[in-house]
Amino acid sequence: MLFPTVEFALFFIAVLVIAWSLYRFNTLHKLFLLVASYVFYGFWDWSYVPLLFGISLFSGIVAQRIQSTESAKKRKIFLTAGIVVCLSTLGYYKYTSFAFVTLLDLWGHVARVPRVRIPAPLLPLGVSFFVFHAISLMMDCYRHKLRQHVRLHDALLYVAFFPQLIAGPILRASSFMPQLRVGRDPQHIRVNRALLLIVSGLFKKVVISNLLATRLVEQVFAAPQTFSRADVLLAIYGYAAQIYCDFSGYTDIAIGCAMLLGYRFPRNFNAPYTAANPQDFWRRWHISLSSWLRDYLYIPLGGSRGTGWRTCLNLMITMLLGGLWHGASWTFVIWGALHGCYLVAHRLWSSFNSRPIITLRATALWRWTSRVLLFQAICLGWIFFRSPSFSVAFAMLHRLSEPGACTLASVPVLLALSVGLFGQYQPLRWRRALESEFNRWPALATGAAFAAAISAIEMLGPSGVAPFIYFRF
Repeated sequence: MLFPTVEFALFFIAVLVIAWSLYRFNTLHKLFLLVASYVFYGFWDWSYVPLLFGISLFSGIVAQRIQSTESAKKRKIFLTAGIVVCLSTLGYYKYTSFAFVTLLDLWGHVARVPRVRIPAPLLPLGVSFFVFHAISLMMDCYRHKLRQHVRLHDALLYVAFFPQLIAGPILRASSFMPQLRVGRDPQHIRVNRALLLIVSGLFKKVVISNLLATRLVEQVFAAPQTFSRADVLLAIYGYAAQIYCDFSGYTDIAIGCAMLLGYRFPRNFNAPYTAANPQDFWRRWHISLSSWLRDYLYIPLGGSRGTGWRTCLNLMITMLLGGLWHGASWTFVIWGALHGCYLVAHRLWSSFNSRPIITLRATALWRWTSRVLLFQAICLGWIFFRSPSFSVAFAMLHRLSEPGACTLASVPVLLALSVGLFGQYQPLRWRRALESEFNRWPALATGAAFAAAISAIEMLGPSGVAPFIYFRF
């Protein structure tokens, strides 16, 4: 059930009405949202609802045992067992075929035997996200960040809550589960803020992302050898705008829907292409994942507490695993490795503290130069991230040296590309001023304005709704 569809609109309206009719009965309210979340997930494939339920129930039980055990050794055993089970489940569905094919390819090079194709299990929708939620629940209990007693129905809803179930943002148990302890109050809902987020997300997904995908990106990445340097470069920049608008659009809709139901989600994007260095980029891009990797992987590895070389190694390991998290393909590993190298290079550059370098870093010219250089480096990574194979990625890179006229630079494509990239420089005060203006309008006028906006988005967007890019992760 995709967000920008009539089916989801009808589903969400029904959930919204029933959930708020039950808000005085908090337990019943949450149980209804839990059932609605399973219906939402089951709309894709009911056969995987037991997997979602099983992971949620297992992590909730382990979290309870961690909380009720005083022995540090037993607490660590429970945590380790819980993480092993969760990661094994993720590994089975996502990496079994990849691991066996890689091993067989290596063996084939040694023994010169024919290549064997191993079918991969059907990847459950959003499995990477709900497994990470389950791990967060157990880790937060182990670290005493979640102090209230874990109730199983709260744990089930935390993992399965439908606005974030398929593609995040990744919620921390320590920040979301306390919200489940207290009944929701309709007087505290920022309705106009939520509606603005939903409309913004729909515009980014339906208009910008879908238009760039259908009229530019998909054509070039499907057959890069048939396009000139100008078209290939335009498609690379187009994919940078597409994936940002696609994923941040999903996040905006998810945050807005959760807000209308009375729950707060963390911000997941903060104008990432305005970043001036790789560290700043990862503080702005997919914030819930990058902070998750930092707190649950990079810091346990030692973070920056050791020597400089050990810190660089920790960065590389974190980004390599972060790349592999996105998919069972060596192209994702290379994407992660590139970003690991960017972070290491930035750390080494930051260690130079001579006065001329410090003066250079403080100039506006350097800040803008570093923004441009970083964006080019990020786009290099997007080539591998988007390409289904190395042959396509290398073909894209090769075509950058081939001259020729640009055939895909239509006015709609250039407008969508400009809005997708440069719209991130929009001042935050504009959005706050717009929300403040709507707060002064009568409810009927506000509703009519948002209905008109959604109708305009429907007319501007290409026909059909493509799945969100991060659904496959």
